[in-house]
Amino acid sequence: MLHVDPIFAATSVAPSRLAAGGEAVPPPFTVARVFTETRLDSWLALGLVVAAALYLYGVYRLRLRGDRWPLVRTVCFLGPGLGGIASVTVSGLHAYDTALLSVHMVQHMVLSMIAPIFLALGAPVTLALRTLPVRPRKRLLAIVHSRIARVYSFPLVAFAIFVVNPFALYFTDLYRYTLEHAWAHELVHAHFIATGCVFFWPLVGLDPLPGRWPYPARALLMVLSVPFHTVLGLTIMQSTILFGGDWYPSLHLSWSDPQNDQVVAGGVLWAGGEFVSVTMLAVLVVQWIKQSEREARRVDRELDRQEARQRAAESAA
Repeated sequence: MLHVDPIFAATSVAPSRLAAGGEAVPPPFTVARVFTETRLDSWLALGLVVAAALYLYGVYRLRLRGDRWPLVRTVCFLGPGLGGIASVTVSGLHAYDTALLSVHMVQHMVLSMIAPIFLALGAPVTLALRTLPVRPRKRLLAIVHSRIARVYSFPLVAFAIFVVNPFALYFTDLYRYTLEHAWAHELVHAHFIATGCVFFWPLVGLDPLPGRWPYPARALLMVLSVPFHTVLGLTIMQSTILFGGDWYPSLHLSWSDPQNDQVVAGGVLWAGGEFVSVTMLAVLVVQWIKQSEREARRVDRELDRQEARQRAAESAA
């Protein structure tokens, strides 16, 4: 949903087109407006505050009873996780997400590929299981191990959803519809977050999920996602047909050319997707190494116990 800048409204004639929700298109984009156009009255802002409060309350409960919760998990969840979502939806970027395809694509990248990774690394389900009373904890476990959760968290299903959704959005009339209707536009934001969580949670998440693949298979799936971003980004960059039909030209923005902005949008998706994929591979490798080290230590401890029992048996004999 777009916010009308009071200075723009007072000094400019009414634009020829209204953006999603019926509000006027914004003034020329500047870095300063990312801060001055910040909106704190949306349902998403409230949801972020509630999620952060619940997470911090869970950490507080653990510390009250003397249990330790890794600081890095809290930082991941609150910082790049919830903070990443806020940076593209609550900040001034939201005022341009239906006026510039490039801004929308930045939102796409952060909501579906960056924030979900750090939300998963924050292990909120594990935190909830360690702090909830018995009955709510059993209900949460039932949800985690339900048939629906098993299907959607299965890596191949999650991968298919993750890959198909952008094509279904941008190459149909659905994208134009989201530009014209504020509720649909907000729903797409929530959908991006959900899709990213479904894909990345089984890959790098620390929560107990059913049917999780071994690390080599996860890394292979991440490699297979790289061409998808390249193809989609290059297709957007090279397309002579504007996404959203005549939506962007009809806004008559003197400070932006829709065709050039679409090229930038494709570049954002291409370069951003490759960067995130490579980073994800690095995270998976690190997790794989740590798991191998833990397994090696476990085997060493078991061998030490066996040797101790054998020596005790020999001494008794």
